[in-house]
Amino acid sequence: MFNWFKKDKDKKDNALDITEEIEAKDDKQANDSEKEKIETEEIKEKNVETDKKDEEKGFFDKIFGGLSKTRKEMSEKIGSVLSSYKKIDEELFEDLEEILVTADVGVNTTMDLMDKIRKRVKEEKVNDPQMIKELLKKEIKLMMKESVNDNSLNLEPSPAVMLVVGVNGVGKTTTIGKLSNNFKRDGKKVLIAAADTFRAAAIEQLEEWSNRSGVEFISHKEGADPAAVVFDAVHAAKARNTDILICDTAGRLHNKSNLMKELNKIFRIVDREYGDATKEVLLVLDATTGQNAINQAKVFKDVAHITGIALTKLDGTAKGGVVIALQSELQLPVKLIGVGEGIDDLQPFDPDEFVDAIFE
Repeated sequence: MFNWFKKDKDKKDNALDITEEIEAKDDKQANDSEKEKIETEEIKEKNVETDKKDEEKGFFDKIFGGLSKTRKEMSEKIGSVLSSYKKIDEELFEDLEEILVTADVGVNTTMDLMDKIRKRVKEEKVNDPQMIKELLKKEIKLMMKESVNDNSLNLEPSPAVMLVVGVNGVGKTTTIGKLSNNFKRDGKKVLIAAADTFRAAAIEQLEEWSNRSGVEFISHKEGADPAAVVFDAVHAAKARNTDILICDTAGRLHNKSNLMKELNKIFRIVDREYGDATKEVLLVLDATTGQNAINQAKVFKDVAHITGIALTKLDGTAKGGVVIALQSELQLPVKLIGVGEGIDDLQPFDPDEFVDAIFE
């Protein structure tokens, strides 16, 4: 009996040993699996971080490339002037002022900027002319940030309505098309309303953009009442649970009084029929027109509650300093900049990136 018990005990011991070995292997496999899972997650996180950095780098590269003409007009000329002086004097400041005004930074903004530079040079006892470039860079960033609270589009929470204004030829239709494409790509349900009913071919152009972007579109016949188009668009947006309604509106400056009446009528309809919607009033300006863009902004600011600016064709001008003037003089936030003709070349505006791209 003892022998049988001992043999049985040996079997149990062997079974326990095998069981422990299997459990140890299972634990090891589980640990290895968990370790592999953690490593995979870490790799994924690193890949996401890399993708984000690449995307940010891509944005900066586009802005950097798009501002090449402005950089040549401002940064390179400033560098050349500073290199020609051995000491900081009033003549140096006058040369810098001329460069800034030529780049359409604006007379008032330039004077204010140079006064601040003179003060810092005196307070910080700066003697090297080369150091002024960095001071300029810092002061321009500070000036732009102090002038406006936020440079991002205000389209949250949904539903949102964006009223787009601007004169003919500034790139209004293209801007709407690119925006609708970007919003659709971000998973938003978008509706475009063609409320600029007086410009020839405006309706057809917008409809073409809606087809390319794959977003919904609403219009009336050419010459129809723009306010009636917006009214129908608002009700369509509600019925279709649209996230963002983009309304193209007229921008004829030859008669300021008529422009004011038309826009006010549209704004009243939006407030009455879509009171709970988040609202953005975007003014589209052509950067190549320089000071004329400033004048347009002043008129539209008088007749409408402009909440932001989309500045197009920055890649085609050396007068990108107009961005600084728009924010510092008019306190209008630049929210979007066009730095190319591609559908992805309409970029969110960031003051730091903009100034870095100019002075790089």
